[in-house]
Amino acid sequence: MKKIILTAIAVMAFTFTNAQQTRFGVKGGLNLSTVVGGDVENTKTFVGFHVGGFAEINIVEKFFIQPELLFSAQGTKVDGPFEDGDIKLNYLNIPVLAKYYIVDKKFSVEAGPQLGVLLSAKAEDTDIKDFTRSVDFGFNLGAGYNFTDNLSVGVRYTIGLSPLSDEDVDNADDYYDSAKNSNFALSLAYKF
Repeated sequence: MKKIILTAIAVMAFTFTNAQQTRFGVKGGLNLSTVVGGDVENTKTFVGFHVGGFAEINIVEKFFIQPELLFSAQGTKVDGPFEDGDIKLNYLNIPVLAKYYIVDKKFSVEAGPQLGVLLSAKAEDTDIKDFTRSVDFGFNLGAGYNFTDNLSVGVRYTIGLSPLSDEDVDNADDYYDSAKNSNFALSLAYKF
């Protein structure tokens, strides 16, 4: 786990030193997440949040790389036959996005992979971290709009690529049909 985080930090540091222009910023916002796939039934949207920092690294005129480090509260609400409950999954997410400005550094689109390190997992008051994978892989698609040179808003959808649990994942079909994270995020960001 430490090796993954240290490698991500080393890649970011190397990228920063080779970039033409880099701006740093902070961001936060709303998460609307759930768990999809597998034999998961009766799930509803869980409202959480995300907060963290990012770097916007100019590669060429309208193309940027944007690595981020975010705390993200995700999960799902479950309507069970006997009782309802929340599954709360807290991650340290490390997305690395390719970002392209379509209109004069105002409107942008972005896409890229994400590594999520599980910090905690609870079903109501019960700790379920031992039954949940410690690393989550996802892919992001999003868009953003800069109101000013410093203030922007963004929307992003993250589809989970790895199962939440290793239980009942014996072959490729089980892997693709397993329960995965799904998260829609609305963010407000400030660049320095």
